[in-house]
Amino acid sequence: MTLVQKLLAATVLAFAAVSAGAAPVTYSIDTTHSRITFFVNHFGFSNSVGEFKIGDGSFTFDGDDWSHSKVDARVPVQSLELGDAKWNTHILSADFLEVAKYPEITFASRKLEKLDATHGKLYGDLTIHGVTKPVVLELTVNKVGEHPLRKTAAAGFTATTTVKRSEFGVSAYVPGVADDVLVRIEIESYVPKT
Repeated sequence: MTLVQKLLAATVLAFAAVSAGAAPVTYSIDTTHSRITFFVNHFGFSNSVGEFKIGDGSFTFDGDDWSHSKVDARVPVQSLELGDAKWNTHILSADFLEVAKYPEITFASRKLEKLDATHGKLYGDLTIHGVTKPVVLELTVNKVGEHPLRKTAAAGFTATTTVKRSEFGVSAYVPGVADDVLVRIEIESYVPKT
């Protein structure tokens, strides 16, 4: 093999290595440190707070090319927590979320648009109460790096959006109880060790 052939082969191998390193990374969601919190104005007196736990799941994120990222999330509706058992039961009933008929909230991404080093817009389809609507989440990349306890690659994100619950067929007490629901999602994730 001539010197030119060796240099060409080395260049090809180096390019392949860089390309392989830039591939999307698959993260598992740390369900202990991840939550969906929402806020609904209650007859003008308060902004009531509730939360859902995020179910087991994973997603892909490519820090070099965000467009290669993908999210497919499922949230068990039964995980709703409003701080009061009676209120939980009422919101899970047929008057609101109908958990017996619609046990999951789902989100499937269509596109992640990078705005700057740590901010982007996540476009996708949100399904609540059997109704699917397009939504846009304002995404912040909190940190990507080695987790100090797990000793594996990790990533954290915050995402926010506002949805109109009436568009998903959950319109009881509108407008007294606000139609607009502010949603804040906190995700901590990691790459499982093999």
